[in-house]
Amino acid sequence: MNPAPSSALARRNALTVDVEDYFHVSAFAPHIARDSWDSLPCRVEANVDRILGLLDGAGCRATFFTLGWVAERYPALVRRIAAGGHELASHGYGHARVSGMSQAEFMHDISRSKQLLEQLSGQPVRGYRAPSFSIGAASPWAHASLQAAGYRYSSSLYPIRHDHYGAPDAPRFAHYPDGRQGLLELPVSTIRVGGHNLPAGGGGYFRLYPYRCSRWALRRINSRDGQAGIFYFHPWELDPGQPRQHGLAWSTRFRHYLNLGRMEARIGRLLHDFEWGTIADIFPEQP
Repeated sequence: MNPAPSSALARRNALTVDVEDYFHVSAFAPHIARDSWDSLPCRVEANVDRILGLLDGAGCRATFFTLGWVAERYPALVRRIAAGGHELASHGYGHARVSGMSQAEFMHDISRSKQLLEQLSGQPVRGYRAPSFSIGAASPWAHASLQAAGYRYSSSLYPIRHDHYGAPDAPRFAHYPDGRQGLLELPVSTIRVGGHNLPAGGGGYFRLYPYRCSRWALRRINSRDGQAGIFYFHPWELDPGQPRQHGLAWSTRFRHYLNLGRMEARIGRLLHDFEWGTIADIFPEQP
C-alpha cells in the first residue's frame, strides 16, 4: 500500500527545513570537532528567524526538522516556530548519522530529541528526518525503532545515487517500509527520467541547477505523478556571511558554498510559484 495525499491536496507540496547550523554539516565532521561546537559562532537562530519572516510574508507553513542540540540552546526559537503555526519534527539530537549508531544509541537519540522538542513547544512531535538521510542497509532496525519511540512518520530517504547518501532503489513516494500500515516513510522528491531518479527536492541541487529546473520538476511531480512534492533546505543555505572553513576538499567547498547569496531569492520564488503546507497538512492520514 502506497498512501498518497487526497486529490484536493495533490498539487500542494510539503516544505521542510532541517534546522542545523553550518558546523553541524556531516561533510565538515573531519574538520570541525564535535566538542568545539559550543565555542563556535552560532548563526542558526538569526537564519531561522529570516526563514520565519519569509514564510509569514508568503502565508506559508512548513515542517521544521530540528536538532535537539539547537533546541536545547535556543528554546525561544523552538517556541517561535510553534507559535507561527509550523510543525515541529525531530532531526535527532546531535546530528549523528544513523549508520554510525547502534540501535540502543539511536533509540536514546530519537527519544531525547522528541521529548525535548515536545516539552519546549507544547505540541506533539510526530516526524523524524535522519541526518544526511543516513537510514539504510546498515540500520535495518531504524524504522521499527522510530515507531517504538512514538513517531508516526519518517522523511529520511532520498531515492537518488549520491556519494554521501541516497537510496536509489527505494520507492519514490509515501510508503510503509515494513509493507503494512505502521510508520510512514515520506521520501524527498525525485523525478524519473531515462530509468534513473533525479533530485527534485532541494538541498545543494536547488542551489546548483537553474531555478527553472526545480520549478519544472515540481510541476511534473504534481501534474504527471499526481503527487505532492517534499522539498527541503537548511538555514545555513541562506547565509553567505557564515564563517568559511579551511582545508576542505574542493568538492565539499563547492557543494557547501555554491550560490548561498542567491538562495533567499530562490526560496521567495518557490513560495510564490507553488502552494505549500506542512507534512501534517499534506499527509493527514498518518497512522
